[in-house]
Parts: sequence; C-alpha cells; structure tokens
Amino acid sequence: EFVIPEGEKAEAIALLEDPRLVERIAEDFERIGLVGEPTNALVGYLAAVSRKMDEPLAILIQSNSAAGKSALMDAILELMPEEDVERYTAMTGQSLYYIDMSLKHRVLAIAEVAGAERAGYAIKMLQSEGRISIATTVKDPDSGEMKTKKHEVEGPVAILLTTTEADIDEELQNRAVVLTVNED
Repeated sequence: EFVIPEGEKAEAIALLEDPRLVERIAEDFERIGLVGEPTNALVGYLAAVSRKMDEPLAILIQSNSAAGKSALMDAILELMPEEDVERYTAMTGQSLYYIDMSLKHRVLAIAEVAGAERAGYAIKMLQSEGRISIATTVKDPDSGEMKTKKHEVEGPVAILLTTTEADIDEELQNRAVVLTVNED
C-alpha cells in the first residue's frame, strides 16, 4: 500500500483547503500556455480529476478545425499524473474490449470522435455502466473445441473527447458535458 509522507500529506490538504484553489488552478493553466479558456479549462480539469470517483464525468470538446480544442485537451491532460492517462488518436470497434490494462480511475482521452467512431458503443457503455465486456469464441488449443471466452474492462473512467462535428451523436451528448471552444 502506498503511504504519503506526512509533510506531503499536510501540503496536499493545505492546497485543497485553500480558498483560492480555483484561481490557483486557472493560474496553472495560464502558466502552461492555455489562455482565454478559464471556464472550459476548469470544467475539463474537474472532469479529469473526477476519474477517482465512482461516476466520473465525460467531456466532449467541440469546435471547428484548428480552433484550440486539442490545445485545451492537452492542457487538461498535462495537469494529470501521466500514469493516470490513456491517450489515443483512434480506436477500432473492438479495441477497448481487448485493452491489456486497467482503465479503472483513469482518464481515457481520444483526440477526435471520428477516429473512434467504431468504438463509440464501447465508449458510451464504459461511461454509463463503468465496465464493458464481450464474449468471443476461441479454439481450445488442447481439445480443438470451440469455447467462449469473456473479455472485460473495468472502469470507472473519465472520458475526454474532441470533435469538429456540428451534429453530435445524441447518446454521446447525453453522457458528456459539451464544451465549445471560444473561436474569437
């Protein structure tokens, strides 16, 4: 079991009790180069830290191409521990079912909804149900008989997606907070 040294624990508690915590987070975003999106950055940050909760949030960042949605997602992820983030540019329809790691209490970030369109059902179920499973048929190497094998991925997981699409899948939209980037 991981034990936090007393000095670090006291420092962490002081940070969490700081009445300026929200302002400090906004300042951190500015320090890493994200300017002009304080509300979206804070909402995205809260979604990413919600990964530790039983029912984490999902965020869908929507904008036109080259308007800053990737910069926003990059900044949010930069403030998360590297070991808690799984980031992809695309996913096949079955890839989430066979992922060889736990996604429990992690952030799943996908750069563009279009690149994960075929995995959309699995993403939505992972968000709603907190786990996904699939049954596949495999040949038993000893007997040659066909057997059913279950693959399961356990959440819960916070999900961050970006999209340039104007029309968002209604089921996805109902499961996520949609942020629109200021394109001024």
